[in-house]
Amino acid sequence: MSRRYIVLAAGVSIGLLGIGTVPSAIAAAQKSPVKHVLLLSFDGLHENDLAYYVARHPNSALAKLETNGTNYTAAQTTFPSDSFPGMVAQLTGGGAGTTGVYYDDTYNHALLAPGTIDCSTAAPGTEVAWTEAADRSQNPITLDAGQKLTDPALTSLPTNTTAQTLASSAAITKAILKMTPTPQSLLDPAALPVNPATCTPVYPHNYLKVNTVFEVARAQGLGTAWSDKHAAYEILGGPSGTGVQDLFTPEINGVADASGNDWSTDNALTMEYDSTKVAAIVNEIDGMDHSGTRHVGTPAIFGMNFQTVSTAQKLPVSDGLAGGYNPDGTPGPLLSRALDYMNAQVATFQNEIHLKGLDDSTTIILSAKHGQAPQDLSTLRRVDDSKIIANINTAWTALHPKAAPLVTFAVDDDGMLMSLSDRHADALAFAKNYLHSQRTGELDHRRQRGLLRNGQSIWPDHGVHRQRGRHTGRRSQRRQPRSGPHRHRPARCRLHRQREEDCRAWRRGTGRS
Repeated sequence: MSRRYIVLAAGVSIGLLGIGTVPSAIAAAQKSPVKHVLLLSFDGLHENDLAYYVARHPNSALAKLETNGTNYTAAQTTFPSDSFPGMVAQLTGGGAGTTGVYYDDTYNHALLAPGTIDCSTAAPGTEVAWTEAADRSQNPITLDAGQKLTDPALTSLPTNTTAQTLASSAAITKAILKMTPTPQSLLDPAALPVNPATCTPVYPHNYLKVNTVFEVARAQGLGTAWSDKHAAYEILGGPSGTGVQDLFTPEINGVADASGNDWSTDNALTMEYDSTKVAAIVNEIDGMDHSGTRHVGTPAIFGMNFQTVSTAQKLPVSDGLAGGYNPDGTPGPLLSRALDYMNAQVATFQNEIHLKGLDDSTTIILSAKHGQAPQDLSTLRRVDDSKIIANINTAWTALHPKAAPLVTFAVDDDGMLMSLSDRHADALAFAKNYLHSQRTGELDHRRQRGLLRNGQSIWPDHGVHRQRGRHTGRRSQRRQPRSGPHRHRPARCRLHRQREEDCRAWRRGTGRS
């Protein structure tokens, strides 16, 4: 019997279980030693999505994995629940307070603004954006993140129709697999925050406070590889920056057609995008590097992130199919198609593992580093963060007329993180008490334990956690001057497509289309 085991953490992060618990749990049930671990994260997937699919497709690849696998159903996602902190949690075993990674777009009170040259006089405090905004390619953003690959399949994307891009899938995959395995080189140093002590750019891996499982593996001489959606995911290489030997990061927010769509604005485009990474994983199973041109041996730890389920959940309509869930809570037409795609890719990996004789030595971990809430959109209620922030600042100014606005920076999603201009205890208490006094049942104010531990500048000052069915805000609030196109970007423009018109307007206004 094939000895492949699955850790099911659908809609949550396995990272909070602790990386060490996963191999030990599997090893107890497996006679052959595990030599390869393939980690797959299907963003947005819920446990009930998987259960629904398996019940209706009992002979599917997913059903076979679940039947022979081990289920972990008590894991929890990070707060905030999103791709960057979730992926970091899975591969470090640490929550945001330990890793220092709360989000991909936050504020740091100690670092200097990108582009700072005279560090002796610059004022500390800056936004830290580990997003497509850090890529070398801007205006437009490209699938190769600025590597300037010259294959016509890639250079024609800005002038393609969507249909042409979809028809060119095989050529695009072949071309983009030529991307560098070291995407740190695709990050623009001028877009990165600056370390005041050294006056040099801070890369994502410099920001991480703990090591990653990839670094542990490399210390033992084991091979590692990963595929993800932004060059900034070089953070997974750990503080050394060298934990991931082969990191393949086609930019999901790269332009995909002449209308300005990126690879997440149409679900068929997302499938095409995910398939480029599937091709990389197949090459790695075969013992090649992600490009398929150099033999390196099958990695000990490798895997990828999928976005197809996530966009199928969030897009109201795509490719003529309704997105999200049916009124009875079951997957709608678009999401059902996405689950079929997910199953097909898992089958592809299973088949390739079998062909290479790696069945007994490979563990597949199926996970979702975050879910998508609420599944019933009729329960969704958006909470306007701009009003919350404006009211806090107005009340603060009334008591302190000469002081700067209290909320310096805020970013939101399923919760809101706020950074304050005044970090003394009375200011923190003011914000906390104000939020408590204004509670309407929509928000749960959380003074997260350890946020200001040892005066650390990396932690947000306050966390506001939404109740189930509530979504906080639609716009990041940046109270300090910020040059460049990232200023005033609609919050989560890259991921939350319910307000795609805002995202497209932002792109048009900044030339990013």
